[in-house]
Amino acid sequence: MSDKLKIKISIADRVYPLTIDPSQEEGLRKAAKKIEELIKQFERSYAVRDKQDVLAMCALQFAAAVEQRGIDKENNNKDLEEKLRSLHSLLDDKLS
Repeated sequence: MSDKLKIKISIADRVYPLTIDPSQEEGLRKAAKKIEELIKQFERSYAVRDKQDVLAMCALQFAAAVEQRGIDKENNNKDLEEKLRSLHSLLDDKLS
């Protein structure tokens, strides 16, 4: 069993102490950096008065990206299944 690592992640001017597996550190730090970049982008682009609003917009942006990847993957799987059915049908025709 690996030892836990104590780190501090800063998001929207707040520090969050976390106890994590060492294998999670890189991903958490990258995620925090992306959130900070997105916060700055929203603050530059929109007249936002409250960090809560910016954080909500960040959460929506990330959640939408995750959902869209799921939709895209499902559509790709359907396309692949259809191609496999067509190939199977061609093979059946040639072997019969």
